[in-house]
Amino acid sequence: MNKTEGKSLKEFINDFIDSFGWPRLIIALFLIMLFIIAPLGGISITQSISDVLQRFGMNSIMVLAMVPMIHSGCGLNFGLPVGIIAGLLGGTISMQLGFTGGLSFVMAVLIATFFGIIFGWAYGVLLNKVKGGEMMIATYVGYAIVSFMCMMWLLLPYNNPQMVWGYKGTGLRTTISTEGYYLHILSDFLQIKIGNLVIPTGSLLFFAFFAFLMWAFLHTKKGTAMTAVGSNPIFARASGINVNSIRTLSVIMSTVLGAIGILAYQQAFGFIQLYMGPFYMALPAVSAILIGGASVNKATISNVIIGTLLYQGIVTMTPSVMNSLVHTDMSEVIRIIVSNGMILYALTRKTEGAK
Repeated sequence: MNKTEGKSLKEFINDFIDSFGWPRLIIALFLIMLFIIAPLGGISITQSISDVLQRFGMNSIMVLAMVPMIHSGCGLNFGLPVGIIAGLLGGTISMQLGFTGGLSFVMAVLIATFFGIIFGWAYGVLLNKVKGGEMMIATYVGYAIVSFMCMMWLLLPYNNPQMVWGYKGTGLRTTISTEGYYLHILSDFLQIKIGNLVIPTGSLLFFAFFAFLMWAFLHTKKGTAMTAVGSNPIFARASGINVNSIRTLSVIMSTVLGAIGILAYQQAFGFIQLYMGPFYMALPAVSAILIGGASVNKATISNVIIGTLLYQGIVTMTPSVMNSLVHTDMSEVIRIIVSNGMILYALTRKTEGAK
């Protein structure tokens, strides 16, 4: 290799690192290292890849829910529990009405979308009144609606015996199984099995569908207006764009995606978690998109895909690899340390992105 070729290769590597970013590169290399080390502890590589793909399908739509609010200048959606509550209402009402199988999931999505639009509109109106402090207020809103629904889950008139407390017959249980309703309705659809490798094709296609819709929307006139509002609201207003209306639309879109995202999570996980279950679910989604390379005012579909894969890959692989090496059952402790550490990194990186 001559000097010119060496220089061009070096420039190519430098350009790649600049575009991909050192933090993401280090996390990606660490993830690759975990996959390399895994066989030494008797962990199946194909099983590990299956687990990562499964978790990607479970969480990716909730990460995608961050995109519209970032584009409109509302920042990161720390109020994602608002959408999650809409999804929980959709899932529980669908089960209460007695729908089963694929129809149960379809009805859950439709009902969740209805509540997501209503909650998102109210949430958007509130955020329009607190411009500049959206992320802080969104956090309080998310916590408040979770606390409020802790009371409502006990008071709402559900009577499905598989959902309510057995000793009284009223009030929803903390955890409700989706078996017999929409358990694995996406994960098993067109599922591909190659030895121990299981690809949840349905979940991946479900995410791809909404990712395509988001990409297509951002290239429409309304989507361009949303990006303009996020980039320069004063210029957007001078161009005749209704800034408050666009911001509210972005919040509604984010809330609806959060509602649908939690349904995709539930069908793969197998349970509906009520009460305090949604309390901290915004933090992993926020962290994933930030690790993927997004900032508080710019996000792309690739940021969603890369961030979700990196975050879920690390959270999935680290506990199992560490357990196999030290021969001690510390998986939950390690998972908490790793996930919270990545959340801390992502949130401190958010401040850098805001500069």
